[in-house]
Amino acid sequence: MKLFSSLLFVILVQVSWTQDSISVLFIGNSYLSVNNLPAMVGDLSNSLGDHMLIDSKMNGGYTFQSHSNDAVTYTKIHAKPWDYVVLQGQSQEPSFPYSQVNTQTLPYAMKLADSVYASNSCSQVNYYMTWGREVGDPQWDSINTFNKMNDRLRNAYLRIADSTDASVSPVGVAWKYVRDNYPNINLYAGDGSHPSLEGSYLAACTFYSSLFQKSSVGASYTAGLDPQTCTILQQAASSIVLDSIPTWELIHHDSLLQATFIAGINQYEVLFSATTNAPSNLVWDFGDGSPVGFGLNPSHTYAPGTYTVTLYASGTCGVDTVQQQVTVNTVSLDDIKTQWPYLYQNEQGDFVCQTRLFEVMNIEALNLAGQQIPVAHRITSDGTITFPYNPDIFMIRIDFDHYVLIQRLH
Repeated sequence: MKLFSSLLFVILVQVSWTQDSISVLFIGNSYLSVNNLPAMVGDLSNSLGDHMLIDSKMNGGYTFQSHSNDAVTYTKIHAKPWDYVVLQGQSQEPSFPYSQVNTQTLPYAMKLADSVYASNSCSQVNYYMTWGREVGDPQWDSINTFNKMNDRLRNAYLRIADSTDASVSPVGVAWKYVRDNYPNINLYAGDGSHPSLEGSYLAACTFYSSLFQKSSVGASYTAGLDPQTCTILQQAASSIVLDSIPTWELIHHDSLLQATFIAGINQYEVLFSATTNAPSNLVWDFGDGSPVGFGLNPSHTYAPGTYTVTLYASGTCGVDTVQQQVTVNTVSLDDIKTQWPYLYQNEQGDFVCQTRLFEVMNIEALNLAGQQIPVAHRITSDGTITFPYNPDIFMIRIDFDHYVLIQRLH
């Protein structure tokens, strides 16, 4: 019954996280409030069959510092466990000199992001990458054209995102694509800075693709624009986002939990070692019909053959399922010792790894708590690795060029 309940829990969590329904808090200024961009994103999502619970804080001219000094900002952040909190600075500030950004922008972007993570460890921060002004900003040579200003904004938002473990919605990159390829579509309002209705629609499509990681092509919501124009803007935003998801550091809202594992084979016993990016419950299906295993480092004894091992990880930030094939050697122990690395204890009590055909890439020793500890070792010309006896060593991992050996010592 316990096994059934564990697997049922994993399955139910997986199902619940597949729903395309997210909550988003938008924090920014007039680049959000003009044409009510948050509402446009919600309407666009609904027309595509997805749901977005939205709140916003939009103060004209606000910088990251302004928001970080406003108590209402934190009230909004802590109001609920948001899936995403979108942050936007004043339209020029990220494009200013690096030293100025480092002192007047980045610290406050970090402060806001830290507040989001402190409120809910499963929330994601996403930055609204804005665009260069229509003719740039004449106050400084490095941003006095659209392309110069747009490049600096792009690089600055990526740098801020990288510094705060966050992602970006690349509206400015989509903006440049439309300007370059469809110059007849006017994305600017009369001031050459704020978005026209077309510009806001492009931003809405970019946010939809960034947060749901889906194409907005085919959305019935047009915001009153010509359908042909909408199709162009949908295609542009979808392509810019979905063709470069790693660049924008985007992680789907139901994929926050990420698990991996490696398998160390010692004749018929296999020792597994899992890693996750957040605390998780781990359930192992060893692939041979035996009872499941639990925890970070289970071991399992197999009959000779090839098996598909499945790791189910579940936690407060979602679920992940990882599969890997494991082949247990079908040759004799003598054959294994002439080909595959293996570890044994010699008469002096030291641990010895015998290998001839594998290049050593990395060696780690772990204590009983799973913490890495220093390990002294020597490697002789015939490939023998010797570890002096150390009672604190619980597990040794050796990464070879084509093999990983993991072995518990006691």
